[in-house]
This record gives sequence, C-alpha cells and structure tokens, in this order.
Amino acid sequence: MIKQREKSIFWSRLSRNKLALIGGVIVIILFLIALFAPWLSPYDSGKIDVTRILEPPSREHPLGTDELGRDVLSRMIWGSRISLAVGFVAVGILSIIGVLLGSLAGYYGGWIDSVIMRFVDIMLCFPTYFLILAVIAFVSPSIWAIMIVIGVFGWMGVARLIRAEILSLKEREFILAARSQGARDLRIIFRHILPNALSPVLVSAILGVAAAILTESALSFLGIGVQPPTPSWGNMLTAGKDNIDIAWWLSLYPGLAILITVLGYNLLGEGIRDALDPRLRD
Repeated sequence: MIKQREKSIFWSRLSRNKLALIGGVIVIILFLIALFAPWLSPYDSGKIDVTRILEPPSREHPLGTDELGRDVLSRMIWGSRISLAVGFVAVGILSIIGVLLGSLAGYYGGWIDSVIMRFVDIMLCFPTYFLILAVIAFVSPSIWAIMIVIGVFGWMGVARLIRAEILSLKEREFILAARSQGARDLRIIFRHILPNALSPVLVSAILGVAAAILTESALSFLGIGVQPPTPSWGNMLTAGKDNIDIAWWLSLYPGLAILITVLGYNLLGEGIRDALDPRLRD
C-alpha cells in the first residue's frame, strides 16, 4: 500500500511538471525515430550523388545534401541510432560498475570502503575528456570503443550515490531483521538494499545518457569517435565546419539535434529528480 501510494505521488508530481513532460516527449520521439529509421529515412544514408553536392534544403532534400551529395535528413535519422546507442550502452556500463563498487564500499565499510573511495578520488582528479582521448589514441576509433571508454571512465558519480544511499539504509530495521534471519550479504544487498537505493541512480542514468551523447558527438567532431561513412551527428558537424561558408545547413541541423536531445534528457532527469525528492512533496 505504501509503495503504491509513493508511485501515485511520483506520477502525480511528474505529470504536473511541464518541463519534464516536454523532455519526456522529446525522448520518446527520438527513440521512435531511431527505432523506425529504416522506414523514416527517405534515402539511403550512404548513397553518393555527385550531381547534388552541397544542395540547400529543398522539397526533394528537406535538410539539403552534404559534400558527397548524400541526403542530410537520412543521415541525421540514422545518426540518431548511433547517438542513442552510445548513450544507453555507455550509461549501462558505468551504472553496473558504479552500483557494484558503491554497494561494496557502502555495505562493508572499513578498508574496502577506504580503498574504493580513494580510487574514486584518484579517478576524479583526472579530467574525463583527457582520459578518454588518451585511451582512444591507443585503440582503433569505433562505436564500441567509444561506448566502453565512456562507461569505464564515468562510473565514479554513481558509485558515490549508491554508497551514500547504502550507508543510510544498512542500519534500518528491515535490514537488521534480514540479518537476524540469517540472510547472506549478497541477498541483503541485491534484494533488500539496492531496490530502495536505485532512485538517484535512475536520475543519474538519465542525465548520463545526455552527457554520453554529448561526449560521443565531441569525439566524433574531433575525428576520433565514430568514423565515416557511418553517420553520426558529431562527424556530420565536422563536415559542416569544413563547408561553413557555403553550406550552413550542414552545421545547423546536427547541432540542433544534439541540443534538443541533450535538453530533452536533462529536462526529464531533472523532473524525475524533483518528483522523487520527498522534501518537495506536498
């Protein structure tokens, strides 16, 4: 009954947050575009047409063509798959690592907590972009490399969140009752503690998707992310930079796509955080 009431309060607060609803609509639309890309794309994203190089937006090509005569709208639709795939997979990796290490640190404490948290502090001392750039320099740039690298170097915030939640939960009555009944540590962590500690991780994951998409776009823009001819909003911006004086559409539309996507996930994440915050409940 209590959980059902909490869910009702959560959905009620979320539904009253107009910015969160706007963010949710943006996220759903982007997901549907990526899912139905083969049917929504008017042309083959890799089809080269040298007779239509750098054509401005028109009825035939609503967002124009690029330096090889490829349809920009088709490439942006397929690029949404790359961006969302990087965001979800990278966040999945960093969430798993952060939840596991944060759970161990928060539940066991002592030297285990000290070792893990000092490692977190060391990792946080290094700028994330420089770490990613250093690793990418030694491996072949690819979408999988980007996903893994972003995930491996982005888990520290999740670990801190989970550790803080577990520190506040592990001495609660229901945990003490589980221990008194002989429940093992892993069962207590995964069955009793984590389900009650994942709310901030959910918010962090949603915001993390936006950050991962932005990171992938930046790396692809620099030429060390997703490599052509695979369409990515980041490497499309690179083409736009090279032709900014004569083809403004090559920079404008991918940039807007990144802006709207990041904005949508941030609005949704902020709205969910407000809805889950008991201090803001009326």
